Amino acid sequence: MLNDADILADIERFRAKHGVPATTFGRQAIGDANLIANLAAGRELRRATEAKVRSFMAEYRPTQPEGIAA
Repeated sequence: MLNDADILADIERFRAKHGVPATTFGRQAIGDANLIANLAAGRELRRATEAKVRSFMAEYRPTQPEGIAA
């Protein structure tokens, strides 16, 4: 079973790959702009919340081609 540090590392890899700011990621994934800051501060995710985060990452489709600045 993964721990919250592993989940945070997965999120950070996803964010680096897709260029998604931390607050945007949290808002889009679970409606909480402070998700990543809270995880970094020791917040523990419930299984249902972890599932939402992982589902968001798996189903993510950028609104514009990656590598192109708005």
